[in-house]
Amino acid sequence: MRNQEIYWPVNIRFLRSRLKLSQEALAERLGITRVKLNAHESGRTANPTIDDLIHFSEFFRMSIDSLLKMDLSRLSEQKVKDLEEGSELFMKGDNIRVLAITVDREEKENIEYVPVQAKAGYRSGYSDPEFLATLPRFSLPTLPKNGTFRMFPTIGDSMLPVPEGSDIITKYVQDWTTIRPETPCIVILKGDQDFVFKQVTINKDGTMLLQSFNKQYFAYTVPLSEVIELWEYYSFHSKQLPEPQTDMQQLMKMLQEMQNEIKEIKGRPASK
Repeated sequence: MRNQEIYWPVNIRFLRSRLKLSQEALAERLGITRVKLNAHESGRTANPTIDDLIHFSEFFRMSIDSLLKMDLSRLSEQKVKDLEEGSELFMKGDNIRVLAITVDREEKENIEYVPVQAKAGYRSGYSDPEFLATLPRFSLPTLPKNGTFRMFPTIGDSMLPVPEGSDIITKYVQDWTTIRPETPCIVILKGDQDFVFKQVTINKDGTMLLQSFNKQYFAYTVPLSEVIELWEYYSFHSKQLPEPQTDMQQLMKMLQEMQNEIKEIKGRPASK
């Protein structure tokens, strides 16, 4: 059997140049040193670690298989865009997102709680079972047996009417293509960005639209490459009782539901 040629160095260098980034700029965005990036591009890193494979794959929105086995520099620009924007592998999480979990003595998955002071560590340790083992863990008998659940704290009033300071129980989303428009989710973002509880819509241009429940806050988009994990809302726990809705709030809710129904009807294929 012939040896498979590996194009990792060529592809990392090509994709960096395609984004018109210097090694210093890309290294900063990846959170690594320029020396380490140069080692990858020059082929001195013969066996990239799993963490590096995932990290680069998420940033460039390319499957690990493509980064290793395909010479992307020989492809047309349209083909490279197809691999990025239509990246079913990226959206579905195949060979990219690796979810670490912890289990109890009966081999049942725990629900980990990510307190505010653990947010910074979570971004670097989300795939590390040893880090997750340091988080508070609990179980709830009412949760569905299928799926992985995690609890995150919320800060601020952008998620009203959910009370400020609530803890959100969420279900892990591996395949982002299953997310319906405006699905409530905890979104884990890279860098110094906060964890956000937003209504999530996946756009066709490779971005994610994030809308607050509190309409006083403007919606905004982030590149999918900036998203680490997506956790779909399941329930929330709070010490506060939600305030009763005013007549105007109820009317706005009815109008919003009508708008959503109209959008859904327009999105359905016409019957023959």
